[in-house]
Amino acid sequence: MPGTSFFSDMLQGITERGRKLLFAGPRSADVAVEANLEALCEMLLSSRGEASGMAIAAEILGRWSKLDSAGLEQFLQMLSQKFGADTAKLDKAVDRYRTEKSPSAIIALHKAAEPRRQELLRRLNHAPSGTAKLVRMRQQLLASKDRSAEFRAVDSDFAHLFSSWFNRGFLTLRPIDWSTPAHILEKIIKYEAVHEIAGWEELRRRLAPADRRCFAFFHPRLTDEPLVFVEVALARSVPGAIKDVLDEGREQIDPDQATTAVFYSISNCQEGLRGISFGNFLIKQVVEDLRRDLPGLRNFVTLSPVPGFARWLARAGSSDAEPPLTDDERKVLGLLDDPAWADDPSAASEIERVLLPLAAHYFLIERTPEGRPLDSVARFHLGNGARLERLNFLGDRSAKAMQQAHGLMVNYLYKLEDIEANHEALAQRGEVTASPVVKGLLGRNGESRRGSRSEMSRPFAQVMNDKIGGGRK
Repeated sequence: MPGTSFFSDMLQGITERGRKLLFAGPRSADVAVEANLEALCEMLLSSRGEASGMAIAAEILGRWSKLDSAGLEQFLQMLSQKFGADTAKLDKAVDRYRTEKSPSAIIALHKAAEPRRQELLRRLNHAPSGTAKLVRMRQQLLASKDRSAEFRAVDSDFAHLFSSWFNRGFLTLRPIDWSTPAHILEKIIKYEAVHEIAGWEELRRRLAPADRRCFAFFHPRLTDEPLVFVEVALARSVPGAIKDVLDEGREQIDPDQATTAVFYSISNCQEGLRGISFGNFLIKQVVEDLRRDLPGLRNFVTLSPVPGFARWLARAGSSDAEPPLTDDERKVLGLLDDPAWADDPSAASEIERVLLPLAAHYFLIERTPEGRPLDSVARFHLGNGARLERLNFLGDRSAKAMQQAHGLMVNYLYKLEDIEANHEALAQRGEVTASPVVKGLLGRNGESRRGSRSEMSRPFAQVMNDKIGGGRK
């Protein structure tokens, strides 16, 4: 990207000139060496010159990149303890607001409440490769063993700034195919988080055929680093198993024959951007692009994992679960203890009979304390306005999927004209929009389970309505 390269070269040039101005003279170099990171951060916050500020920022990030694990922890502690809000200014601004409540008092309160490290991070971002280094800095913060309130406050500042720096307006959507530069393709292999890519030949099978697509979001300050990417299979029907998508011997089709676009893997690439949402924009943008290029496409679905299902099922089977499983359910689920159960047609049939109604209950009834779906993938797609379309028994027989979900996979349907209504149903009323087939599973072996869960599993809006109304029906 020539424009980005020119901008990076310009930043580097300004920084180098700033270094010469800042560290020239008989004592300047000694001062630079003697100053610790805290002193340099204070210098950066008080700096008024553009070139000198960029030079100081580059010096800080350069030293930070050489710290060992203990030094990194100390640096994060410094951000937490030394660069919070100025409490004296904040107290003064609060007192002024209590008596004045004018627009200027509100502005002063807002400025005083902002931690100093937010401005420090903004200035560090001016250094060459500053954005990439700050993303790595947050990655280290998230990996830190310190989970104190102070560290959570530091992370909140990173997330606040990143949500602005990485909003949809700055992102570019780029297709990834077999002609994409190798250094980016290597990162697709590295970052694939759903269905592992074993090597270059497997990557070629996912990218080279005419009935395969891949798209990624990029940011202008991380030009060769994908933020999130989605792999798409063009098909004649909705698949119920991942082998139908990834099987080496599958039948390839002409893209014009496809009626269905299957989003079978969505991977976030930058751990330092955890919690900064890109995937919802990505899917909707890709749907629009595919509809434009392939008018014959009618269905846009996912083939998704269910990473939390086995863990929930184990809790549901415990002796103190509420409501308890039936004796029949417990007996049948005991068959899961045999590692070879999926190869036994009789055992698999019995497990399917019990597992699918429980899975429907897991998606449609169970909730987090905040009233959201329990499953992380479900929260993502349902929150984007998708419909829970189909539950696929033994849709993925890989070791990872069998451990996380006993092989269960799910199709979520993206129907553009219904997305907003589905999103509002979940956000406002806690309702999961599902197909009649999925809803019908609740009536099989699990009808007594409906409506009998605690507040934790009830729609958030209903819980709050009962609390406000004193429990009135």
